[in-house]
Amino acid sequence: MRLLSVLRRALTLRCPRCGGSRLFTGWVAMARACALCGLRYERAQGYWVGAIYVNYGVTTVIALLGFFLTWPRWSMRAELVVWGTFVVVFPVWFFRYSRSLWLAVETLVNPEL
Repeated sequence: MRLLSVLRRALTLRCPRCGGSRLFTGWVAMARACALCGLRYERAQGYWVGAIYVNYGVTTVIALLGFFLTWPRWSMRAELVVWGTFVVVFPVWFFRYSRSLWLAVETLVNPEL
């Protein structure tokens, strides 16, 4: 039950501990801590490197699956245009979610921080 509630909060960009406040104050500006429970969002310098891995991994899996599922039917030019555009645009859009998911995983692994 805890795993599902933390992941649901991560996907709605809310605090993974209490779900009471939003993680972001703008498109890329993230609050320092939860206004309700006090959970610090950035725990150390370089903390978000893990979120970069999440973003890269999700982007790569989707692009490769998409490429191989459409490969016999689409021309190579169409593949490059579609999936090349995807790997540039998707990570920018998914940035906030990768940070939120990384924070959720960290909260599940180390809940007392």
